[in-house]
Amino acid sequence: MDNKIVALILIILGLIVLAVPLLGVIPLGLLAGFVVLFLGLGLIVAGITDMGVSKALGIIELILGIIALILGLGIMFSPGLFVWILGLIVWIAGIFLIIGGIVGIFTKSGGSRWNGVIALIIGLLYVIIGNFVASDPKILGVLIGLWLLITGILMLFVKE
Repeated sequence: MDNKIVALILIILGLIVLAVPLLGVIPLGLLAGFVVLFLGLGLIVAGITDMGVSKALGIIELILGIIALILGLGIMFSPGLFVWILGLIVWIAGIFLIIGGIVGIFTKSGGSRWNGVIALIIGLLYVIIGNFVASDPKILGVLIGLWLLITGILMLFVKE
């Protein structure tokens, strides 16, 4: 498919998702839910087959499989749960970046204290965005729509 056609499709999808933000969240939630659901099924099968080798390992895999199965179904049918989990992951990544940034500022890791400052700033942004995303699925939808729109515009106008 031609790059211009793909760019125009991304721009149109971005505008649609910006107009109705949950249209960007629901497909991602379904996809993530299916992945976690299949992970749970795989862990359950592995737990059953590993029972003969190690009962402890089998039981742990069964428990993790059941948790993943329940979580996968929850993510598939509740966009709010998906958004909350995603916001939590972004928030945790932000905390790690903040800690790494502080360490970088005081130890000059990477050759420059500016690397630590940049990591600290990005970490703070991640924590802020994670808090907003976790509280409102529409914010995640808007971010997805902006990403689609910007990607489409860049594909359309920027030549490599």
